[in-house]
Amino acid sequence: MSYSNNKILDITNLYVRCGSVQILKGINFSIGSGETHAIMGPNGSGKSTLSKVIAGHPSYMIDSGNIEFEGKSIINLEPDDRAKQGIFLGFQYPVEIPGVTNADFLRLSYNSIKAEKSEKQLDPLEFFELVNNKIDFIGMNSSFLTRNVNEGFSGGEKKKNEILQMALLEPKLAILDETDSGLDIDALKIISNAINQLKNSNNSIILITHYKRLLDYILVPDFVHVMQKGKIIMTGDYNLVAKLEKYGYEWLSN
Repeated sequence: MSYSNNKILDITNLYVRCGSVQILKGINFSIGSGETHAIMGPNGSGKSTLSKVIAGHPSYMIDSGNIEFEGKSIINLEPDDRAKQGIFLGFQYPVEIPGVTNADFLRLSYNSIKAEKSEKQLDPLEFFELVNNKIDFIGMNSSFLTRNVNEGFSGGEKKKNEILQMALLEPKLAILDETDSGLDIDALKIISNAINQLKNSNNSIILITHYKRLLDYILVPDFVHVMQKGKIIMTGDYNLVAKLEKYGYEWLSN
């Protein structure tokens, strides 16, 4: 399905398994530059699998189908190469990286992207100035930079750290997998506001969520997709979210 003449991501007839279990069963999905799409669905429907497959997670095997990013197939690219192309995945459960400070991790990630674009890389002092400007509007304390990546972080701190990475790397496509999971209302508002500020006509966002409350704070999505049993079974506009909130997912099967 196509929503824009300027497609940044185009997935066609995608079948994916993990081990012997078929998870995605014929996904067709595309997103245009500047668009925001929400993907909803019950647990086990394949939402997180789809996000990880786009990012290149090695645990999943593509049986058939294709994923094109900016008109070129990426199914044979390593995850870091996809990131360098401009794909960012905000994890549902961000991992801890003991022994690596946030400052080092973020600067190496930032410079890796810049090197790919043949743009200026930053030394530690230059980067410190840049990252401090980004930290302010996400509501983080600069002490986060000296802590190991996500180690000992609360759920809200981990999610803020993901959005900080997004702010620094400026991806063309950001996939946010249940960014609202485990957040209290204050943290949700802060993160939603940051995402709104990062959104522009040159980037695209895929929001994976169970709940309407995230979409109440983030820019209204252009399209809402419902996944069930490894397939996209319905696509609509924001009004579809209200129906899901009222009736749940059972009515889609009737």
